[in-house]
Amino acid sequence: MAETSEKERRILVAVDEGEESMYALSWCVNNLVFENSKDTLILLYVKPPRAVYSAFDGTSYLFSSDITATMDKYSQQVAESVLEKAKRLCNNIQNVETKIGNGDARDVICEMVQKLNADILVMGSHGYGPIKRAFLGSVSNHCAQNVKCPVLIVKKPKDA
Repeated sequence: MAETSEKERRILVAVDEGEESMYALSWCVNNLVFENSKDTLILLYVKPPRAVYSAFDGTSYLFSSDITATMDKYSQQVAESVLEKAKRLCNNIQNVETKIGNGDARDVICEMVQKLNADILVMGSHGYGPIKRAFLGSVSNHCAQNVKCPVLIVKKPKDA
């Protein structure tokens, strides 16, 4: 009689400062990841690209190294704070990893899904309407169209 072994799942959860991503993570912890399982929960925070400012005449402005260092330090502190908050929601999960990416969230999430061999991607939905989504784009929609694993988009109920 062959012994059955439970397959480890690599579950990537994209988190940010918003309530929607924390709700999606909480939902994932309560409904998708099981205690004492071999599942690995990977929390991914993507730092946005550094802003480049330009004048109306097309001149670009560069910040001094002191200012860019301060901006980078703040960005890192935000990332660490979000990941710490996310890890607190995962206190019953044995295998939790954290990752920080840099760049456009759509591209970084898709790249990390492939690089980390994720079995499923979990994301929150901001619930943008069609007009806002047309201007801002939908990170979850982009990822759902471009990753090669199942994508679970968790929408926060209005009353939650």
